[in-house]
Amino acid sequence: MRKLFGFLLVAVLSSCAYSFGGASTVGLKTVTVRVFENNAPLVIPTLSNQFTEAVKTRIRNQTSLSITANDGQAIFEGRITGYDIKPVALQSSATPTAGANRLTITVAVKFTNTVRAKDSFEESFTRYFDFPLNGGSIQSLLPGAIENINKQLTEDVFNRAFAQW
Repeated sequence: MRKLFGFLLVAVLSSCAYSFGGASTVGLKTVTVRVFENNAPLVIPTLSNQFTEAVKTRIRNQTSLSITANDGQAIFEGRITGYDIKPVALQSSATPTAGANRLTITVAVKFTNTVRAKDSFEESFTRYFDFPLNGGSIQSLLPGAIENINKQLTEDVFNRAFAQW
């Protein structure tokens, strides 16, 4: 009985078109990732390149799609529309100082799927990361915060484009 159940389970799962990886790139072979321009009021010169490369890295790591410079069957493009640092935890003292800061980044993404037009979208994604200074400077902590947010944002964008949940 156990062998029969195991065989049926394998047969059912292998006949399904569902992938446990969660990424559905059905019909796609190529993707183009255009540079995400930084149009935020506060511009960090390297952020545009960092986010664009983070999107490409996620696609390389989680799909078998080839990244092409032009004319991909799927196209990611957009702009960074928000970059903001604000104090979120004020320490109680005579002179209020920030115990932690919040970095927030917003990107507007346009995804065009030329194979399945219904999967195309144009949407904004926002993520934040709180970090305490702990005696360090904001400038020394920002690279790690940006990397953390880029991971979150690229996951959101990737899932929106390819995870058909």
